[in-house]
Amino acid sequence: MVNQENITALRMERQHLTRKADETEYNALYRDTQPGQNVYWNGFGDPPSLTYRADFDDIEYNRKRQKDRLLIKGRFQGGNIGWIECGDLELFAGLSRKPLDKMTPMQSNLLELIEREGPLTIQQMKESTGLLVKEITPILHRFQEAFLIYEDQNEGEWDRGWYKFSEMFPDTDLEKYSRYDALKIILRRFAYRHVLFDVKMAKSFYKLPEKDIKQAVASLVEENILTEVENGYILREDYDLMQAYNAEPMKSVYAMHRNDFLVKSNEYWLKERFAHSYPDTLYYLLIDGEFHGVVAGKFRYTPPEVEDVMFDLPQKESTSRKDEVLEAVHVLCGESNPIRRYYGEIL
Repeated sequence: MVNQENITALRMERQHLTRKADETEYNALYRDTQPGQNVYWNGFGDPPSLTYRADFDDIEYNRKRQKDRLLIKGRFQGGNIGWIECGDLELFAGLSRKPLDKMTPMQSNLLELIEREGPLTIQQMKESTGLLVKEITPILHRFQEAFLIYEDQNEGEWDRGWYKFSEMFPDTDLEKYSRYDALKIILRRFAYRHVLFDVKMAKSFYKLPEKDIKQAVASLVEENILTEVENGYILREDYDLMQAYNAEPMKSVYAMHRNDFLVKSNEYWLKERFAHSYPDTLYYLLIDGEFHGVVAGKFRYTPPEVEDVMFDLPQKESTSRKDEVLEAVHVLCGESNPIRRYYGEIL
């Protein structure tokens, strides 16, 4: 028997939302929550970050790691851009690589050009081939998914060089891990940072077929690494830990952007529970360690239009937490940005 309050408390501790991480702790957290992403919508061009978790400026820290190519860019989650630590490249190749066995003539010609004359920018490819940017870009994205080319973004420029992957990483064995073997490693990390997880959470985050995740989970249960409980799976050592773990009462409110690790893992049910009629979901509200609300409005390239803050909590409780919630929302949207409604009522 595991207690949900204890699980929530331990998850918040391991996410460093109850105590910020120093550099060593941050590196371990980043490793376990890869691929890293920047702040949703408002982080264009910025390095990845783990919002609220670090006791230092992790955007600048990761900018340096990008420059030193300790963090490398790729397409790992259903074709989405993310940043992983260089040392885990073979692991994520096993997890995410989509081989390209049969190429179109256009793909073949572009790959041959990069292999012969690269590194090249997209503009140089356009000039050499006569193709339009809108024709070149999806081909490059597909090459990234196949780990055939690498987009170098270590300096943060917009017009970046595209390299033959094997030229940038000549010692990398892309077939070192099968997806099954990679998942068994990755899911242990995922379990540690979530404490309790289910298959749909892993599918939501990694964008992999559910059958593959189930197979890896079943193996980890058979090996006594994971234990199945009522609502999912927990590491065996955490199951034992829970028997004597006593959580302190928790009180906190965080507005979590949509690329946050916890949001991406729970996105499949968050979208359904907190559906609304506004154009955009801006943030989800993590209240006392659990998701209980949504901030809705419209994204802009300037601060977003914050239309309403809504909850699945009783109105009395949400009203008593009003000042905390508004303060948490302002951390992401800006102190001077007006919030128009709270629980549907105009402020």
